[in-house]
Amino acid sequence: MTVPTVAANLDLDALLDDRGNRIIVCCGSGGVGKTTTAAAFALRAAERGRDVVVLTIDPARRLAQSLGLTELDNTPRPVQGIDTAAGGRLHAMMLDMKRTFDDIVVEHADAGRAQQILDNPFYQSLSASFAGTQEYMAMEKLGQLYDKGEWDLIVVDTPPSRSALDFLDAPNRLGSFLDGKFIKILSAPAKVGGLGGAFKLLTGGVSLVTGALGKLLGSGLLADVQAFVNALDTMFGGFRERAEATYRLLQAKGTSFVVVAAPEPDALREASYFARRLAEERMPLAGLVLNRVHPRLTDLTAERSLAAAEQLDAPADPQHSSPQHSLAGGLLRLHAERVELSRRETKLADRFVASHPGINLLRLPALAEDVHDLAGLRLVTAGSDGAAA
Repeated sequence: MTVPTVAANLDLDALLDDRGNRIIVCCGSGGVGKTTTAAAFALRAAERGRDVVVLTIDPARRLAQSLGLTELDNTPRPVQGIDTAAGGRLHAMMLDMKRTFDDIVVEHADAGRAQQILDNPFYQSLSASFAGTQEYMAMEKLGQLYDKGEWDLIVVDTPPSRSALDFLDAPNRLGSFLDGKFIKILSAPAKVGGLGGAFKLLTGGVSLVTGALGKLLGSGLLADVQAFVNALDTMFGGFRERAEATYRLLQAKGTSFVVVAAPEPDALREASYFARRLAEERMPLAGLVLNRVHPRLTDLTAERSLAAAEQLDAPADPQHSSPQHSLAGGLLRLHAERVELSRRETKLADRFVASHPGINLLRLPALAEDVHDLAGLRLVTAGSDGAAA
């Protein structure tokens, strides 16, 4: 007989109170309440005395609404209305990809070259929409917040899909783009021009390639790309170095990842992907947050509930039937459905734990309504007190 694996309880308050924990990254698939969970964790930490900033990479406005803010942008904004008795405070911000990219350019290039880059049409398009830029800039912003040292805890809410872990690949992806053959071809005319006869053959060959690209892309776009690459050339190494430094920070002691999932097959499959990927990258996983679970409210079984409902529907003496009997029967059937739902969720959680031995688990109960303010955020983690795994 196989003994079921039992997960250890993820002690949320111990995680939040440990001053050695400086970064908590919440990741998970879409629709599991990850943004709300990140905000609730940040609020609980602040009200337990931590100096917290929560960074969302999800462009949805749910975080701002739940924190009572009219808007979020690239600048941390103080959250009003929190309990500061323990000495904590809370700021919130949403990643502005282009502004973060602009800040990097201004910081790491001289004034003339920085303005040349910022005004370049190809740069403006790249900084707003290039695949992988958002994830890279998320790493950049996290590194900036950490280096600033103004907060002793940073809570990061990641995008709502598998791409939530794409920021782990961001340094290589952006570095490969900047170091790629295509970029080298585009920048070659400026780099080899005027260097003498030894480069005439190379320049001629590159001219044929760029001439063909000019016909394909248009001479204006090609000129913009070449100007951008040549202006940014001195910054290439810095991009990779800063991203790699943040990557090491994510692996270091003081960083904790939590995977957020709903007790549903698809969400838990995604959670398994996240857990495996984090293990492969040697990222510290604190545990799984199983959100919106439906615990059993009483010891009354589904079978007994249905049997009682049937008796109320067909009493021995029909004259004693009443509207109250019908109402009670309906409530008993609802209870039976709740018990069955709880059973299914428990089986799914047990299966996940069996596939990931040693993982810590925190169950957060489903709430009666959506979270839209600080009081609602407090309810999210109120169920974590003594939550059994």
